[in-house]
Amino acid sequence: MDLSSVTSWRAATQRADLATLATTAGETVVAGGTWLFSEPQPDVTGLVDLTTLGWPAVEAAPGGGVRVAATCSIEELVAAAEDGRLAALGAGPSVAALVRDAAESLLMSPKIWHTATVGGNVCLGLPAGAMTSLAVALDAEAVVWTADGGERREPVATFVQGARVTALAPGEVLRGLDVPAASLAATAVLRRVALTTYGRTAALVTARRDPDGTVVLGATGSLPRPAVLRSAGTPGPAEVDAWVDGLGADPGWYDDAHGAPDWRAAMTRRLAHEAVAAL
Repeated sequence: MDLSSVTSWRAATQRADLATLATTAGETVVAGGTWLFSEPQPDVTGLVDLTTLGWPAVEAAPGGGVRVAATCSIEELVAAAEDGRLAALGAGPSVAALVRDAAESLLMSPKIWHTATVGGNVCLGLPAGAMTSLAVALDAEAVVWTADGGERREPVATFVQGARVTALAPGEVLRGLDVPAASLAATAVLRRVALTTYGRTAALVTARRDPDGTVVLGATGSLPRPAVLRSAGTPGPAEVDAWVDGLGADPGWYDDAHGAPDWRAAMTRRLAHEAVAAL
């Protein structure tokens, strides 16, 4: 839809072009724009295009592993998983399959698949954000450009703080997601459920086994923010149940038209056990 409140647009070609975001009222960044243009944005008066910065969709991360650009489209990430680009950077076949599973969890049209970005999905902070689920599954860190010209890092598991709430401060921009090398070599699975065959994700659980035997479970969709269980080995049924029980108190089960809290809790428990068994 048209954003009638927008009166300016500019293309960012270097980091300096983002310096005024914190001080220019009404100005915001845009990449894919699939959510931004989906509903009225009366507070937005100016757009700064991040896609013109020319970030590679996927590349080797400075500290090892893979960096996925915030501007990488979901379609491009899936393509990188299937055409060997991620494999060339150390990703195993299990991670490549996880990428497609996560992307297909969004159940979007081909147009959105082509345009929506990984960073945009994470920055929305939606409980059903499948790119958040993928990032949490792989222990990805959010690389954030700060308003003062610096950089900070934060696990995506804590970067998303609640439904539509993230750790981004005014003037900050998500540069990308860094996935560590150990996660790329892991075995990983994804399990999800929705109220209807093509409905929005109501509960999603990922499980990952690293080369050193560490097992990591991630829960999204059923909670307002991600939750993680990390175990030195395969967690037993009692450990999984205790983890799920604790989620009811913190952060609490999400409640909307796509699933009642008690049903989401039951589904999260079932999916967690299934994911562990599938490793």
